[in-house]
Amino acid sequence: MKEKGFFVCIEGLDGCGKTTQTRLLVERLRRRGYDTLRTAEPSKGKIGCFIRKCFLHGEKRGSSVVEALLFAADRIEHVEKEVLPALEKGRHVISDRYVYSSLAYQGAMGLDLEWVRRLNKHAISPDLAIFIDVEPTTVIKRLKAKRSVMENLGTQRKVREVYLKFVGSGDLLKIDGNRPEKEVSKEILNTVLKFIENPSLRSLNRL
Repeated sequence: MKEKGFFVCIEGLDGCGKTTQTRLLVERLRRRGYDTLRTAEPSKGKIGCFIRKCFLHGEKRGSSVVEALLFAADRIEHVEKEVLPALEKGRHVISDRYVYSSLAYQGAMGLDLEWVRRLNKHAISPDLAIFIDVEPTTVIKRLKAKRSVMENLGTQRKVREVYLKFVGSGDLLKIDGNRPEKEVSKEILNTVLKFIENPSLRSLNRL
């Protein structure tokens, strides 16, 4: 019987480098012989595609309540169809965004965090949740003309405040993303390897 896989989510502001760091982490884990699945939210499922088309890249923000409901629905489908099957097979799963994105973004829009938590109560807790911290002014410069409706300075500042609250509570592990890409990647890899190789450190998050 295979040991259950390790579930990591990488969080951060838009433009913080999390997608690149997720890809690099998966590549380096695979080189070390770890069977690893790279995934992301919104997912590639029907709900995730709808979210990207109608909410993330629309001209105006939609209802925050509707957004929260859609993201929660997509997340459950993502967990049931991709994450859990992979973990049960002993594969490690690295997700570019997860529950903390909903808490941070919908929380920044004024929704009650406990309500957002309840919506996501069926989403499994990650074994490790990493927050790549980059200044909002920096990410806005990086995004330039490719911004989505959520990618403005005011929103990103509010989102970062929520993320940092979860860092303070111990739910998220903060990594300084203002450094060179290689330095950030090395720290993330070493952190994940430490957790994978020490099962007793797992499930420290409290979703």
